[in-house]
Amino acid sequence: MIQDDLSILTLRAAQTELAIAPHVGGSIIRYLTRREGQTYHWMRSTPTNAIENRNPGAMSSFPLVPFSNRIRNATFRFRGRTIQLDQNFRPEPHAIHGHGWRAPWTVTNQTETTLSIEYEHLADDWPWSYRAEQHFTLLPDRLTVRFTVTNNAPDTMPVGFGLHPYFVRTPNATVRANVAQMWQADRNSMPSTQVEPPPQLLLSGAGLNPDDTPLDNNFTGFGGNAIVAWPEWNAGLRITTDPIYRCLVVYTPTGQDFFCVEPATNCIDGFNLAADGQSDTGIIELGPNDTAGGDVTFEPVALAR
Repeated sequence: MIQDDLSILTLRAAQTELAIAPHVGGSIIRYLTRREGQTYHWMRSTPTNAIENRNPGAMSSFPLVPFSNRIRNATFRFRGRTIQLDQNFRPEPHAIHGHGWRAPWTVTNQTETTLSIEYEHLADDWPWSYRAEQHFTLLPDRLTVRFTVTNNAPDTMPVGFGLHPYFVRTPNATVRANVAQMWQADRNSMPSTQVEPPPQLLLSGAGLNPDDTPLDNNFTGFGGNAIVAWPEWNAGLRITTDPIYRCLVVYTPTGQDFFCVEPATNCIDGFNLAADGQSDTGIIELGPNDTAGGDVTFEPVALAR
């Protein structure tokens, strides 16, 4: 473990490096490998001013808890209660990404190649206390992030969690994923209707180019396997997850130098979808003192020639 300054912690395993800013939402600020005179950035690099300004939205990746993506109008119903959350991404009227990404996390354990950090949330407009933990394990050929959430409240808590990595956008980059259906998005980027996913996105497809297909969509039936490929580098990144990650968000905004492939346990607006009778939302109901968790692994791979 190397401490770059008072706030950045760096893990190294052979030629692979992972740097984390616990004080900036428990975010990853770089994940790279140096090989044969080249540096492969498996996630986009974080500019220095984003760290100084504590801007998680400019990081390499940040955590999502106690839900992934948006909750429509920052309101949902659960077991007869109406929960009104902060509209934390104005001018949007929705709540987005929960709490962890904008809060400092505490280091609980560290070695040369591992780091554990936690975030404790006390009940407020989110009326449940909980503890979230991220456990990073870096090997020369992969990074595993184990995410857990424990309900510290005296009653059952609905929850979702995930990761929000950003990837370098090159002209020939592609994404493929094991998914079943896609939620079409309305004008507010909220789910409206389930449809078949773009065929090029499927693992059997040619790969979805972010420049060709603007998306901000939730995919269900995620089978825990996605591949980001950069033909220019003859390299790719395989993303594998535990089954608890049932959803995948693919975000390919027009005119940006990044795109996102986000494994999550819950659908966008999953709490409201569940309240409306949808069954495949990924929402977890945690009893008092119960814990839910799962692994996401990022594995650099060479592309078949």
